[in-house]
Amino acid sequence: MSVRGIRGAITVEQNEEQLILDATIELLNGIVEVNQFEPEDIASVFVTVTQDLDATFPARAIRQMAGWELVPLMCSLEVPVKGSLEKCIRLMVLVNTNVPQKDIRHVYLNRAQALRPDLAAK
Repeated sequence: MSVRGIRGAITVEQNEEQLILDATIELLNGIVEVNQFEPEDIASVFVTVTQDLDATFPARAIRQMAGWELVPLMCSLEVPVKGSLEKCIRLMVLVNTNVPQKDIRHVYLNRAQALRPDLAAK
């Protein structure tokens, strides 16, 4: 069994607590749906946000999801590169799996599709 990284990103329109929490759940649910794993399979989840999102911790949303209470979570700020995508939440889900790297499906939603159009289109 290997540990695989599953990437995902989503944008919100405003720096509002509920929008951030809802977007985080939408993104994680999308990653889970296309990759078919359970919280028990997760080694950890690394969450980043752009500096313009400071209304809440996105990890709060994940901790409130059934079965995710014990999954290790870490939040951080994304590197503030000039001209980069704004109001963006990114996830790196580390999952224990026998699925080959080439079959892992990454999820990019809303304006975040521009980050990896090669992966968002799949």
